[in-house]
Amino acid sequence: MRIQRYSIMLGLFAGLLCITTPAWAVNRDIIELQSDVQHLQDQMTHMQQSFDERMGVMKSLMDQNTDSINKVTGAIVNLQTSLQKQQSDSGTHVDQLSGQIQSLNDTLDELKARLEKIGKQLEDMQAAQQNLSTPQTQQVQPPQPQAPPPDVLYNNALRDYNGGNNDLAAQEFSQYIKAYANTDLAGNCYFYLAEIEFRQKNYDQAAKDYDQVLQNFPSGNKAASAQLKKGFALLELGQKDAGVVELRHVVQRYPRSPEAMQARERLQKLGVSATAARKAG
Repeated sequence: MRIQRYSIMLGLFAGLLCITTPAWAVNRDIIELQSDVQHLQDQMTHMQQSFDERMGVMKSLMDQNTDSINKVTGAIVNLQTSLQKQQSDSGTHVDQLSGQIQSLNDTLDELKARLEKIGKQLEDMQAAQQNLSTPQTQQVQPPQPQAPPPDVLYNNALRDYNGGNNDLAAQEFSQYIKAYANTDLAGNCYFYLAEIEFRQKNYDQAAKDYDQVLQNFPSGNKAASAQLKKGFALLELGQKDAGVVELRHVVQRYPRSPEAMQARERLQKLGVSATAARKAG
């Protein structure tokens, strides 16, 4: 009888184990799921804090670059004013001031490129934050090869140009135009491409690239120089009348600029006036 009683008790105990074991497994899965959710929430909080800190740093950098651009712009204005007062002095002094203005313009271009890079980084960070809060239901595609950031590409090209590495600079300016055609610095790239072609006595192509600056970036800081050098290129091609027209346009559109002074000097050497003669009515 005792053996039969023990057998019945063991059977009941086994039955209880069969009932309680699945419930215990379900509870463990719920606890693990809750732990995973809490971990993801902690990661999101940490990433949000990191994003806010980086946004603050980037905005501070943008403010600093804006201040730098304003200072350089003020320096350019002061130099141009000084140049206008010295127009009666020797041509050597004018050339020195023109060189200083050109150098400041290049510095301003670099600062603008840097500011564009910071703005692009801010946009990328904001897009990344939006992606964090959006469920990812599609498979991530591998990134496509991209050109270097605009300020890096432009500054490298400008450095090679100033260093006399014309072929490399031309490749980098062309790459910038292809990748960032709608930016203001693309006009500068056309100008420096034309300058390289002018150095190489490829006056026909130089005139075309100077014209790209005038047609697509008429308010850019290279417009006056592009019109002046287009006139010089046309004169080198033997197109005197067309060259004179361009030089007269420089005088008319930018009368107090260093480019206008150079245009007047060249017109004087050609034996023609700086203004077109009026036709009799």
